[in-house]
Amino acid sequence: MVDADAEGISESAARAARDLRVVFSRLRRRLREAYDTRDLTPSQTSVLSRLGKEGPASASDLAAAERVRPQSMAATLAVLDQRGLVQRRPDPGDGRRQLISLSEAGREFFDDRRRVSEEWLTRALHDHFTEAERQTVIEAMALLDRLTHP
Repeated sequence: MVDADAEGISESAARAARDLRVVFSRLRRRLREAYDTRDLTPSQTSVLSRLGKEGPASASDLAAAERVRPQSMAATLAVLDQRGLVQRRPDPGDGRRQLISLSEAGREFFDDRRRVSEEWLTRALHDHFTEAERQTVIEAMALLDRLTHP
């Protein structure tokens, strides 16, 4: 935990950081609960999401992005391959490497997961917040988005 005074950081910044981490963790869990993962592990689901959002990648690039050992990524990809959720093809820039991408079934899984999550979140925001509160969320998200830009 950050000692706000010792670091020259405001107490409100320290509290906001703690609260954001907790709320985003809970929200991430709730979103995961909203869709069927077909008994995939969080690591396997994360790789599918990365491929769905960022496109094809090599196994070593995926391992680096997911911060896991290449052997762990190979095991993750083997399961996804076995389930028909990914496909491999030679890298046009380097014939020694293979690029992994979503298969048609993987694309359907990714798109369905995104749709179900968005539907759940939309319904939850509609049911639990007033219009003014939803506008506050929109404004807060614009502020938080600034954290993602260098």
